Amino acid sequence: MSRNPSRGKVNTVGPAGKLAGLAASGPSQRQLRVGEEVRRVLADLFARTEFRDPELVDARITVTEVRLSPDLKHATAFVARLGRSDIDALMPALRRVSPFLRSRMSGNLRLRVVPEIHFQPDTALDYAMEVRALLNQPDVARDLD
Repeated sequence: MSRNPSRGKVNTVGPAGKLAGLAASGPSQRQLRVGEEVRRVLADLFARTEFRDPELVDARITVTEVRLSPDLKHATAFVARLGRSDIDALMPALRRVSPFLRSRMSGNLRLRVVPEIHFQPDTALDYAMEVRALLNQPDVARDLD
């Protein structure tokens, strides 16, 4: 005998405005697996592809993380520039080559629909450097000892 789990239950709104009993979950295992595959393919394309865009000709770009939407149709790729921290200057060029990269990815991914790529600068390394600089200040180092 199967029973509908939502029948007879009343959804109530909790203190944070969320439905009680429905916890927000992280990405699914499939999102993580496909995201890592997209990251690997994108990183390979950046390493091997000759771009015609003058801003990207000598740019060494690394893809640090890719997050996928639940339907796997949109991918947010976090990128950093090797050797320099001015990735913001390359964002318009990355948006311009996004359709080209998507078409090149189609041959390397076994997906029905290749996700649309949205680029975001990865600021995690910059943030880590700031925290490290703060921890190395004499006043803070004295407090930590």
